[in-house]
Amino acid sequence: MPRKILMIAFHFPPLRGSSGIQRTLGFTRHLPEFGWTPLILTAHPRAYPDTDTQYDWKLPAELVVHRACAFDTAKHFAIAGRYPQSLALPDRWQSWHWGAVIEGLRMIRRHQPAAIWSTYPIATAHRIGATLQKLSGLPWIADFRDPMAHTGYPADARTWESFRKVESKAFERASSLCFTTHGARRLYAQRYPQRSLIANGFDEQAFASTAAGKRDWAAGRWLLLHSGIVYPEWRDPASLFAALRNLRQQGHPDVHRLLLRFRACEHDEFVRARAREYGVSDQIEILPPIPYRAALAEMQAADALMILQSDTCNDQIPAKSYEYLRCGRPVLALTNEGSDTANLFKTSQNSILAALESAAEISNALIRLLTSLSHQDSRENGS
Repeated sequence: MPRKILMIAFHFPPLRGSSGIQRTLGFTRHLPEFGWTPLILTAHPRAYPDTDTQYDWKLPAELVVHRACAFDTAKHFAIAGRYPQSLALPDRWQSWHWGAVIEGLRMIRRHQPAAIWSTYPIATAHRIGATLQKLSGLPWIADFRDPMAHTGYPADARTWESFRKVESKAFERASSLCFTTHGARRLYAQRYPQRSLIANGFDEQAFASTAAGKRDWAAGRWLLLHSGIVYPEWRDPASLFAALRNLRQQGHPDVHRLLLRFRACEHDEFVRARAREYGVSDQIEILPPIPYRAALAEMQAADALMILQSDTCNDQIPAKSYEYLRCGRPVLALTNEGSDTANLFKTSQNSILAALESAAEISNALIRLLTSLSHQDSRENGS
């Protein structure tokens, strides 16, 4: 008889724009192979910043999904764009907590799960997990896709303290804690006993059903693709654009062939402003989100792929990194030399590394990339 597990996840279809969806969906697809039946407890779609009812993952008909009452404080409780900070601690979805606890208790009574699982980076998910664990006595697995309260994040002191309290409760009550990088596990080993590591990855089934996309950019140009959110604090492309400008000014023969595409970056105007600031707007393309399989096809068709990760995120690995490696395309990984992201891409001969904060390093990396792409063109053209 398969055992059941109650899985608390904010990121779930029809939410659009978060790679975190793929981790939860991956568990729901593969847990049955190991004798576990997932039960999903998520938020009402009204709480999502953006939705896509045409998402291309078809959820199994037998999958139990309950959506608890939830609101986004910034969207539903703000007056003239302002709201009390107390309504957004630990995050803007704190209203999800009690609705999910009530719904979760109903699910526990009806389905009798053997364990509870919750996943961050929505801190309220771990609050729900802690409360349900206390009320039910069930074992609780707390999944940390990113570290919570760490140096410089969150920047606001009250938010940082609220994160620390949620984090502390997870380490106090959870039977198991799960991390996606060695760096995050090392960070928490300094505060609490060390626990489990289950890295992110890619779903071979998704790639098997996805053909590489067709080139949809001008002939003679090379597409350098960043697929996913560009966080102004942690994925600022300023030094990248400065390096691109410098190579143009130096008259590098191939630099004008590069087209930098930002797909689903979310902070479109921020990226546009940076491009204008460095005078490279003519080589920057900003495009909206597309369905997941279409995004995989675009990655496989690109001439090269790009990772942006600041030196304040050394203990984190962007989830798309694993999909990038599966695509087999060259990767320009702009990340700190000692970061977990850098260590991952060092395993690939197709990767070129440089610090995101160093225009000089990025210039050298771009020259290496341009040389590689030029040689590839020569091989394909038989010259």
